Amino acid sequence: MIARLSGRIVEKTDISAIIDVQGVGYEVFVAMVDYEALILNESVTLYTYHATKETSEELFGFSSLVGKRLFEMLLTVQGVGPKAAMAILSIADFESVRNAIAQNDSGFISQASGVGKKTAERVALDLHDKVGEATAPSGGKVGAMTHKMARDDAMEALMALGYSLADATERLAEVPNDLSTEERIKKALAG
Repeated sequence: MIARLSGRIVEKTDISAIIDVQGVGYEVFVAMVDYEALILNESVTLYTYHATKETSEELFGFSSLVGKRLFEMLLTVQGVGPKAAMAILSIADFESVRNAIAQNDSGFISQASGVGKKTAERVALDLHDKVGEATAPSGGKVGAMTHKMARDDAMEALMALGYSLADATERLAEVPNDLSTEERIKKALAG
């Protein structure tokens, strides 16, 4: 199983990137938010999901553990395969998608290419209690979140320590965002 790749971006196609890792080129399918951040000839580290089928093997890459965990959760929903899960994660940044699921917003989820109304409703129903509480600003639209919120280092650290996405979100819900990452982690662990 390939869990992470670190290398240089040597090529970008419409929905994937080729990462050179010590002379070996790996094609990795990425969500739109990550695709836009990839720069040719720059170094990158992506957490990967290695999908195997009878006739093919594919890698799906994410800039954060939050994105990878959300992808894996989406795959547990009946009727959602890797391509549909990636389409859902390409609607907006990972935190906005997580918030939409937490708020049972199937309309937001159905914006994904190739995802119908019934599948979107199933995603919202099956996962809303597994992704943690919504963290959208009161009165704000979920999709209006910034990319900066999609990469929460404190959330990443808690998940690296073994907390689920829902548990990490819950622990950080009461911790102020203006603290340093280290302080946020300490307060989340103490709470």
